[in-house]
Amino acid sequence: MKKIILFSLILTLQYSFTQKEISWVAIGDSITYLNDHQDEAGNRITKGYMTRVVEKLPNYHFTNKGFNGWTAINIAANIEKLGLQKADIYTVFLGTNDWWGAKPLGSFEDYENNKGAATVYGAFRVIINKLKQLNENAKIVLITPMQRVDFVHISNYTNNASGSYRAKNGQQLEDFANAIVSIAKYEHLQVLDLYHKKEMEHSKLVHFKRLKDSLSGEYKNYKYPDFIDKSFDPSTDEYPYPVKAANITYDGLHPSDKGYEMIAKSLVKIFKK
Repeated sequence: MKKIILFSLILTLQYSFTQKEISWVAIGDSITYLNDHQDEAGNRITKGYMTRVVEKLPNYHFTNKGFNGWTAINIAANIEKLGLQKADIYTVFLGTNDWWGAKPLGSFEDYENNKGAATVYGAFRVIINKLKQLNENAKIVLITPMQRVDFVHISNYTNNASGSYRAKNGQQLEDFANAIVSIAKYEHLQVLDLYHKKEMEHSKLVHFKRLKDSLSGEYKNYKYPDFIDKSFDPSTDEYPYPVKAANITYDGLHPSDKGYEMIAKSLVKIFKK
């Protein structure tokens, strides 16, 4: 009898230490894409949030479905062409390009009534429907866009955009974040709300932006919000975010190693649930 009990105990211990392999598909824009394309970030990052997550959860295996510059509307319109596979977990990290691209947010009715991909609300319904079709038992985690300050692409200075401290085409980036939170609540999904994280507020995204003083012509380091509306000429000026300027982002928009680590830690907490 003692041998049977001991054998059962050993089997139980072996089972408890055997972790199930978990497949994870990460859907997103350039913030997701850059995980495997550090050279396109001027090697300002060493690894993205997915790699950092699987380092902490080695039984997780991710597929990168990040599309550089894409919107939620792009993803929804091309959902059948993306090669999405059945997975245990899906994360959806979109919205910042929809806001800057002046895509219509729409209303919750667009989501609730499955009105299609013409609005961001409708696009999220198309995306989530597809993920449920692939695996009705999958866990889905929605991630809101981060706040952003003035973005300047590290290798193409003409590719630049102002921050989310003001509206674009009458829409606030926060409206997009709140929409994603409302969808998660309606669907009883986990949500990682990066937009409202205090440690990721506008003032913490970069240490400074280096710009020419309009009077002296000398370069100065301006902290947020002092750099708002100060001119930057992509044809003549130096890159405004030298290495020392990076904090949560390295270019005003895309996470630095510090920013990616913060995202990864938050996801690990959610995944462990």
